[in-house]
Amino acid sequence: MDVMGDKATLFETGRFVQPSSREDTETPDETGEIADEAAEELRQRLAAEAGDVEAMSVLGAMLLRRGDLDGAEPHLRAATAAGDRAAANNLGVLLHQRGYADEAAGWWRIAAVAGSTAAAHALGRHHRERGDEPAAEYWLRQSAEQGHTLGAYALADLLEHRGDAGAEQWMRVAAERGHREAAYRLARALDRKAAGETDGDDGVQAPEEAEQWYRQAAARGHRRAALHLGTILERRGELKEAGRWYLTSAKDGEARAACALGFLLRDAGDTENAAVWWLRAAQDGDGNAANALGALHAERGETQTAERWYRAAMDAGDVNGAYNLGLLCAEQGRTPQAEQWYRRAAYAGHREAANALAILLLRGGDETGAEPWFSKAAEAGSVDAAFNLGILHAGRGEEQAALRWYERAAAAGHTEAALQVGMARLRDGDDQEAERHLRCAAGGGSSEAAYRLATVLDARRPPEPAHELGEPVHRRSECEEWYERAASQGHRRAQVRVGMLAAARGDVVEAARWYREAAEAGSRNGAFNLGLLLAREGSEPEAAVWWTRAADAGHGRAALRLALVYARRGELAEGQRWADRAVSLGPASVAERAERLRDALRQELSA
Repeated sequence: MDVMGDKATLFETGRFVQPSSREDTETPDETGEIADEAAEELRQRLAAEAGDVEAMSVLGAMLLRRGDLDGAEPHLRAATAAGDRAAANNLGVLLHQRGYADEAAGWWRIAAVAGSTAAAHALGRHHRERGDEPAAEYWLRQSAEQGHTLGAYALADLLEHRGDAGAEQWMRVAAERGHREAAYRLARALDRKAAGETDGDDGVQAPEEAEQWYRQAAARGHRRAALHLGTILERRGELKEAGRWYLTSAKDGEARAACALGFLLRDAGDTENAAVWWLRAAQDGDGNAANALGALHAERGETQTAERWYRAAMDAGDVNGAYNLGLLCAEQGRTPQAEQWYRRAAYAGHREAANALAILLLRGGDETGAEPWFSKAAEAGSVDAAFNLGILHAGRGEEQAALRWYERAAAAGHTEAALQVGMARLRDGDDQEAERHLRCAAGGGSSEAAYRLATVLDARRPPEPAHELGEPVHRRSECEEWYERAASQGHRRAQVRVGMLAAARGDVVEAARWYREAAEAGSRNGAFNLGLLLAREGSEPEAAVWWTRAADAGHGRAALRLALVYARRGELAEGQRWADRAVSLGPASVAERAERLRDALRQELSA
């Protein structure tokens, strides 16, 4: 073997696509291609018969591509015997396809020693399949270092399997040479590295380099890369491009992409097309899509269809299916079935199912059975379960234990838990900590927290500075902003307080608006203050209506006002009745005045 010519390179990759079966009738272009191929084969055959080694190698490769192993073998053997290394490699491929792996390896070795990178790659893979990793690494490295793309990828895969740090280098080499799987795996490795540097935060953005490799792999038709690229773009708010990549991936058969595309369409208001893609994904075994379909049908009131899809999700291994079945049964009042499904999901580690199960047991009076499930859910990270444990301990009078759970839930952003911690700190006299937690709760939308925060700030507010002419100057303070926020959220005491602040400014219309809103929502103080405002404006009959409402709700001063109104009108018996009511309602100062009025009215009536 003086010269091993690198003649035929068609099969150097070692990957073959068998020709698809052709129809009896073909297009003119296909006919032309077949004619050209037949002419080329005839030319190579004539040259091979005349002893041309290169023609033997090329003809063997052509026949091998067609799947004609019997026809290809003699030509490849003849070319190999004449020293053609590409023929030796392809002979190894042929023998490997026939099932003679060891003989194939012998020919690959000959070709690899002669410098065939494809043969070195094939030989490396042969040794890896046999479990001989040192030999596999040797030959794969030979192939990779000589520029063979598949060799670089196979070497990277081997090194990654062993946990060798050099894997990324070779994965990068293969990716740079256009290997799409290498580009995808390199992107995943960069993603994992970024997640590790941020303690595994699921919300971490993919590094820019990872995105570039995802994009390269996706552009070459890698469906999982297209899925990941879509996810990155969706996170970034580039929904239109994200949808295009999800669609590309979904059309290539990636169920998760079809599911993600469904959610994207749903968020855009297109539930009909969302359902189409969820159905496609669910039929391919995607549990998340099956759950989404279940939720869609549940919203439409189609509970039987919803239940069928939730069961499909569960069968696909998605524990959310059991949890959603529990929710569905609970909504229908099927408590035993709801408990069964919650338990199934909870035992599988679903923390919200454990919390829901505990609530179900607690409502049924089984506090002993509920507490362990609350604890399990809370320890697994359920913020609601931590808050519920706080309520459970508070109900028993175990304030310190309750506070610990409230603090845990508050630290995770639970609004009501932050409110409870803030109120506890207020009771302890720790205004600074109270303010911090109340701000968190108020920022989360709690009207009670906004009101209590306003009262804390109000207590610290210095007196209004005097105007030069002795009139107070009103400057809008932060506490007023919080009172107004709570009032706008329907908090009755805040509404009364905002009304009082408006009245102090002389804004009677604004004050009346807030008093009326509070009174109509059931605030007796709001009704009383509205009555005062109306009386000052000369509308005593209407004022009496609101005082009556306040007094009926237990407001002593409102009852005293009514007693005075009826006394002035000369309706002494009615005045006496309201004075009696004021005495019983109090407070002490009101009761004392009402008692004197009652006695005077009694004397008047008996005179």
